[in-house]
Amino acid sequence: MRITITRFAGGAVLAAFLMNLGAVVVLAADLRMNQSAQPVPVLVELFTSEGCSSCPPADALLERLDQLQPVAGAEAIVLSEHVDYWNHDGWKDVYSSSFFTDRQNDYERRFGVSSAYTPQMVVDGSKELNGSDATAVSRAIESARSHFKIPVRISSVVLANPKTFRVHLEVEALPADFKARKADIFVAVALNRAASHVSAGENKGRDIHHVAVAMSINKVGTVEKGMNFDREVLMKVATFDLANLRLIAFVQGSDGGEVVGAALLRAPIKVSPSSESRPVRPLRIVGPVQRGDPREALESGWGESGVCF
Repeated sequence: MRITITRFAGGAVLAAFLMNLGAVVVLAADLRMNQSAQPVPVLVELFTSEGCSSCPPADALLERLDQLQPVAGAEAIVLSEHVDYWNHDGWKDVYSSSFFTDRQNDYERRFGVSSAYTPQMVVDGSKELNGSDATAVSRAIESARSHFKIPVRISSVVLANPKTFRVHLEVEALPADFKARKADIFVAVALNRAASHVSAGENKGRDIHHVAVAMSINKVGTVEKGMNFDREVLMKVATFDLANLRLIAFVQGSDGGEVVGAALLRAPIKVSPSSESRPVRPLRIVGPVQRGDPREALESGWGESGVCF
């Protein structure tokens, strides 16, 4: 009888040990999954101007999003795009371009907004809102993190010459059930940090700080269903201060549609000297200077929600 009890007790102890061991294994696997889980990239575009008195709070909010990453499970990839329609009001924003004004107008048509305004944030190409409303912006980022995304990777940057580098992009194919046959791939070159002392216009006397100031946004290709994008693109830049440049790659539906993937290469950019010469199609880069006459704003003044029209 004692032998039977001993065997039963030993079996119970062994079973308990195995159960505990299994729990430990499962816990360890969960921990590894949590540690390896990467935050979901969410592109946050701010349309702003140094000539708009409502914009500095939005500029500051964009900087906080970049530095603090306050939305759990999301990586806010920020981009400051300076429009040119405030340049008539006494201060010319040196970072502005009609290109960014056109990009904002494309969004306005898509969202059905009656007129462009600053500061405006667009989250993942799917939601527009007042760029100074921190609560609304956080909610939009939280919502966007649950949307479908494809992996995007900036795998290497190679120095070709003092004003040019090659960027190797890897983008996974669109899934078979994706609503469109293809999506556009863009690369943005941005200043990591910038600052201005404004001596005229609505912000006269103010020191304004910026983060991720877009110098150019260029379409470099498309990604399709069942076909990965894996190639190099040649980027020419007006400044080559690698300590103050960042690169952003993102995938977006045509005509300013939803952003379905993004990647950020933060400053300082680490590059390798070119070891070989490969035929790569150069891209025309839009610089921070004006490309045409500045647009006249529809109305100067304050909006009720703290925006400029």
